[in-house]
Amino acid sequence: KIILYVLTIIISIAYIYFGRQIALQGYPEWENPAEEPMTVRVTEIVSDTITESERVLVFEAKVLKGELKGETITSDQTIYANYYPQQEPVTVGDKVLVFANTYTEGMDWSMLEYYRSDSILILGIIFAVVILVFGRFKGVNTLISLAFTVLAVFAVFVPSVLSGQNIYVWAIVTCIYTIVMTMLLVNGADKKSFAAGMGCFLGVAIAGLLTVIMDKILMLTGMLNEDTLYLQMIQTQNPIDLKGIIFAAIVIGAMGAIMDVAMDIASSLNELRTNIPDISSSKLIKSGFNIGRDVMGTMANTLVLAYIGSSLSTTLLLVAYNVTFVELMNMELIVVELLQALVGSIGILMSIPMTSFICAAIYPKRS
Repeated sequence: KIILYVLTIIISIAYIYFGRQIALQGYPEWENPAEEPMTVRVTEIVSDTITESERVLVFEAKVLKGELKGETITSDQTIYANYYPQQEPVTVGDKVLVFANTYTEGMDWSMLEYYRSDSILILGIIFAVVILVFGRFKGVNTLISLAFTVLAVFAVFVPSVLSGQNIYVWAIVTCIYTIVMTMLLVNGADKKSFAAGMGCFLGVAIAGLLTVIMDKILMLTGMLNEDTLYLQMIQTQNPIDLKGIIFAAIVIGAMGAIMDVAMDIASSLNELRTNIPDISSSKLIKSGFNIGRDVMGTMANTLVLAYIGSSLSTTLLLVAYNVTFVELMNMELIVVELLQALVGSIGILMSIPMTSFICAAIYPKRS
């Protein structure tokens, strides 16, 4: 088990490293690469000028990072009256990001945004502590698998998409890697992990197949909003497949929920077989179905509510502009959100019987 655990970590590191090298092939070179903003802490408000169109605060701040660390600079924050969202006015002690100002005469620096990473980091530490206290060694494995999953998505999958490579292939590879790595790190190579992994694979495969079929039936274009329009402008010679992005969003988004349900079924049936060794396979399958029905309701709600929540602002805007219900339910943006929820839920439903049958087949019956 220790050898397999270490080997899984080594292979995961290799996948992230070499996968990123492959994913970066064809990666666009930005004409104007973004400059790193400077982190400062406000020490004094020099002036606060309010007019009908804007409010300008000039403040002094101490540089916290970079080549100018420790020095004091003068920067400004401009809050426009008719521009939303409006930033909160800075106060002494605030931690903010500033950038080199090339627009305002007589001012070298301007405020970009509040520095929020430290607060998120504290919340992340609390999350990690709770996992470690509750999960102990398995909590450590959970955090490691979570880190590899995040790296697989943001360090490998996202660059491959921006490079104009085949999104379908990379989405499938990402799902396979994430499922295998998570099962091996969190639970080890046992029958429970095998049953949950196979149930998850089959559920995700059905979700992906349904997505491809419904893509043809619904005649989707992938042009959901202005963000997708900008995506096509990134790669003019090798355009990004917008319909492939829909496929990836559905299978990767559904994978986590399907994996959760498959592991619930596999773990529950494993406990049943352990505590009632002579339970028959038919009763084990029936128990899996009953457990799955309880899990199904809440997990389906989780997917539906998550996707509805992600597009809530757009939906509210459309309703506010008196878009009819028929038109609303046929807009591609709304249809894709409904497709994600329904396909993901079907994947969950199909993983329940599949995992139950696999568990009944591989969990040995003992007298």
